[in-house]
Amino acid sequence: MIVDSPRIVFSALRGNSGKTFLTVGVGACLRQRGKTVSPFKKGPDYIDPAWLEMATGHPCYNLDLFLMEREGLVSSFFTRVRQTDGALVEGNRGLFDGMDREGSYSTAELAKLLQAPVILVVDCGMATRTVAAMILGCQYFDPEVAIQGVILNRIGGTRHESIVRSSVEERCGVAVLGAIPKIKGGVFPERHMGLVPPREHQGAGRAVDEAARIVERYVDVDQLWEIARGAPAVCFNDLDSREGERFVRPSRQPKIGFIRDSAFWFYYPDNLEALEKLGAFLVECSALNDRELPPVDALYIGGGFPETHAASLAANAGFRKSLRKAVETGLPVYAECGGLVYLGKELIVEKKTFPMAGVFPLRFVLDRSPQGHGYTILEVDTPNPYFPTGEILHGHEFHYSHIPDWEEGSFTSAFNVRRGQGIHGRRDGLCYKNVLATYSHLHAVGAKGWARALWQQAISYRNMVSEQ
Repeated sequence: MIVDSPRIVFSALRGNSGKTFLTVGVGACLRQRGKTVSPFKKGPDYIDPAWLEMATGHPCYNLDLFLMEREGLVSSFFTRVRQTDGALVEGNRGLFDGMDREGSYSTAELAKLLQAPVILVVDCGMATRTVAAMILGCQYFDPEVAIQGVILNRIGGTRHESIVRSSVEERCGVAVLGAIPKIKGGVFPERHMGLVPPREHQGAGRAVDEAARIVERYVDVDQLWEIARGAPAVCFNDLDSREGERFVRPSRQPKIGFIRDSAFWFYYPDNLEALEKLGAFLVECSALNDRELPPVDALYIGGGFPETHAASLAANAGFRKSLRKAVETGLPVYAECGGLVYLGKELIVEKKTFPMAGVFPLRFVLDRSPQGHGYTILEVDTPNPYFPTGEILHGHEFHYSHIPDWEEGSFTSAFNVRRGQGIHGRRDGLCYKNVLATYSHLHAVGAKGWARALWQQAISYRNMVSEQ
């Protein structure tokens, strides 16, 4: 199959250079011009994709060469791109940065895999001609990376722009597509885990509109789109054939609930779609607003910000108690990060204690610095409802909480943590009845058996209840 889709990757020399702001602004500008654009985020992230989704009006999917096999990543990308006018991909950190010295999981490797042109967003603060030297270094570092444009960010004035622009265009032979001045205060506010999510930002719509206004004024969006349209046609065989092993669907769809509100909303779209493709009927609920857990055959609790909603979660005693009661009856529950914290007994934030669901008799304390941050490698070494022993899982963690009074041997845990911090002492994946709760986030494109396991547990629970 030949795929000829416009696509472009925004990258930078380092993190915090303005990639998210530029990608959001460009996406919003293209939407205003009538373009339907598929946004993507390189690497494990939930907050930046939420802003990209708001800007473009389309779900933002993640692309990560550590979490996913190359074939699955390519299939996910081009299947979505074919449904729209093109794709915008926001990279992470610097262009060649990754978890190993070869840069195997870098934005540069992703751009080469997708055969996508790269636009470098460069923070020009306190620099002029050196900007050209750094770009030239990127061009020579890996000539296979198609750097086809540069956007200058945090420009100090007309003279500053003139020197940097002429140096880049003359020395590097690459077009400068825009020059954005320093913006006082910033458009998107930040806090402990990065940008404030759109769900918690009262002026989110205005922030996106402001990003679009600035990009429209200072960036040549038309030339950017022409570069995206110049991406080469690629040939892929059996693009949509990755269905996995065939199975017999039950006569009635199992109901799989998932908590989605401003406290819990860290869900990769692929994960929810994987459950639906298996035949699950998804039931959305809220731990903040629903009086009790609705009737479901299984429950998926993603990550989020229970710490910023601790008082509201604690106040909704009806939902907490109904969840704990359902767990005691055998309800299958899979929880990640914030979901793990919610299943604990208490959450302590700034010395204030808030009751949580109480499935695990554990106290979680919010710290000021990350307690786990980065990619994880988990070895399944204990029987559990969701993963066979011996399986190796690739995930990621980013949490500020820890358990202060952990007692060795008190809980069964499914995972040996080969890379990462986990919950305690190189262990992760707490198990209780049909519950598995972990600090690590998994992506369904990489953890291929996860969705089917939750789906099967839902069917088993439904059958058990119907026989009683």
